[in-house]
Amino acid sequence: MQEQILQAFQRNANDEALALAQQWVEQSPGQAAPLGWLATALRQRGDIDAALAALDQALALQPEDAGLHLQRATLLLTGRQFEAASEALARTTELDPNQLDGYLIQAHMALAQRDFERAQSLSRVASRLAPEHPQLLAIDGMIALQQGEADKALALLNQAAAQLPDDPRILYGLGFAFLAKDHLAFAEQTFRKLIAVQPDSLPMMALVADLCLRQGHADNAAKMLEQMLATGKGNTAGVRRLAAMIQLQAGQPQAALEHAVASLQEGEIDRRVLQVALMAWQQLGADDQARQVLDQLLETHAQDHGLWLARLAVEQVGSEAAAAVAQRWVEAMPEHVPAWEVRMRLHDMLSQPEQAEAVARRIIELEPGRVSGEQRVVGALLERNEADAAVAHVQAMIERADEAARPNLRTWLGVVQDGAQRPADAVATWLDIRQAEAGERLALPPQAKSPMNWPEMAEIGEDTHDRPLFVTGLPGSGVERVLSVLGAASPVVRTDRFGATPPNDPFQRFDTLAQLASGELSAEALVQQWRDALPGRGIANGNIIDCLLWWDNGLLWSLRQHLPQGRLLAVLRDPRDMLLEWLAFGGSYPFALNTITEATGWLQRSLEQLANLHDQSLYPVALMRIDGVENNPQAMAQLLGQVFGTAFPVVNQLPPARLPAGHWRQYRDVLGAAFNNLTPVAVRLGYPEN
Repeated sequence: MQEQILQAFQRNANDEALALAQQWVEQSPGQAAPLGWLATALRQRGDIDAALAALDQALALQPEDAGLHLQRATLLLTGRQFEAASEALARTTELDPNQLDGYLIQAHMALAQRDFERAQSLSRVASRLAPEHPQLLAIDGMIALQQGEADKALALLNQAAAQLPDDPRILYGLGFAFLAKDHLAFAEQTFRKLIAVQPDSLPMMALVADLCLRQGHADNAAKMLEQMLATGKGNTAGVRRLAAMIQLQAGQPQAALEHAVASLQEGEIDRRVLQVALMAWQQLGADDQARQVLDQLLETHAQDHGLWLARLAVEQVGSEAAAAVAQRWVEAMPEHVPAWEVRMRLHDMLSQPEQAEAVARRIIELEPGRVSGEQRVVGALLERNEADAAVAHVQAMIERADEAARPNLRTWLGVVQDGAQRPADAVATWLDIRQAEAGERLALPPQAKSPMNWPEMAEIGEDTHDRPLFVTGLPGSGVERVLSVLGAASPVVRTDRFGATPPNDPFQRFDTLAQLASGELSAEALVQQWRDALPGRGIANGNIIDCLLWWDNGLLWSLRQHLPQGRLLAVLRDPRDMLLEWLAFGGSYPFALNTITEATGWLQRSLEQLANLHDQSLYPVALMRIDGVENNPQAMAQLLGQVFGTAFPVVNQLPPARLPAGHWRQYRDVLGAAFNNLTPVAVRLGYPEN
């Protein structure tokens, strides 16, 4: 009977095998072997519970049979009853210490539970029985993989796969060993073999799709996603979302759109799917279809913020059609402030200032203190030359605000006073803010006097390959805007001197100049300490763009002799605009402004040092004047291109330019003495006297 059942299994005649096993059990009551074969037949049919019941009957008749315990453990694993399976396997090896499969399955279970120490222990025991067994090689390979020994893992798993080419566990380990070595094509091929063995393995399909994308094969990734959708369990909103994204990347907007719309109609509104749908509609030129589908979705999802934004995106910016959509939005969500903000901006775009102001006041009713509404109301008052009312509005906001919000509101009060052409009031407001925050900011760095003679500039050796670039900019210079573009162009830009964990080197410490003068710090040690800190900043050599917290020509005592290959980029604006910007907004540099006189003197001396550096060619330096291009991304990229002789990317989101170039002239009557002190160095740097 056993031979007949085996033959039935070989023909995939599982029903026949089950009938034969049942017949054998009936003919041989009280025998364990027929019940074991019945359990095997039931397992082939997928009836795990019935198979376990048959095995329990067999074990009741023959409780010391290690093979039956192993068979039961395998069934428990199939049903994901890991704890019971572990007990059965332990009983297997207890009854028969030579039961190799028991050790192997326990080791695989330990790997699944990420108990690598136990897996290794079981592997050592099993190796005494069959040291070259392919499953043992696979277990050792997967342990090596977890221990970071990718080469060893790959060798062992390749050897195991040569003996058992279709074993899912071996293929799984081998695929991840290839991944650890970044052999993406081999990993993809291995996981595809695993899918052939386990055709319903959705995680493997998703992994293969990802590997295809990483290799630039979006079309193959799209095919794999279609295969996932063809399976019963794979046809989900999440898989459709992924398929939409990949089909769009593969250049198939129509297929992407079908999946995206199906996903949106089946489940929650997903922002990523909406984006794919919008891009597909745009590529297909199907605006009317987009309006129709989005309007249908809005019938059942009228409270969805992202869906309304998508609907607006179909219309031309600032058009009457866009305004009509925004009106529908506020009617559907009358308490939703972002909807009213869109409505307000569209009124402004359509030259409807009165309606825009009315909406702004509605926003303030819904959320008192909301910046967008408050700014629009104050702006309207200034436009009508109601300066007193504009200032009073902001002052009332300051009185109502909590302590944390007041500094920003007071800065804005100065801006409103500036807009109201009250420069004396603006200066008083800003100076009060700067003095209040002075205790939380750094004291101005000390400044060295220029010597009669500088040390000789060292020669740059032929074997010198590092060319560090130091970047500096005084408060109000707008250096942060230049750094935004440099950072987008180069991975070696470092602005960590302004962060929470700055490098501990002489360029960071304000006592460096005094230490150089006293001999406590040698000129050579300054550069060496800077170099020693570079690896901790992620720089493998001296090629770095290092934004300095401060600059002083006294550093040249060291740089001329020990870093002649370095360069300095100094970002400038008109010194009088720099002082005004520093006063109004504090500057990106964390330096205290205690009095206008002190700040002016320090700024004047710093600029004179830069002028001397440039005029006397004391060190390779480029003075980069950004006046007029502070908030123009294209012009900023072009200016940097002229300075460095190479193309730079356009960074559309530069830090904001606060006051326009030349605005200092509006403050001549209030800051005349300070401007007079700065005018000589301004002229020296190429700016007009008046």
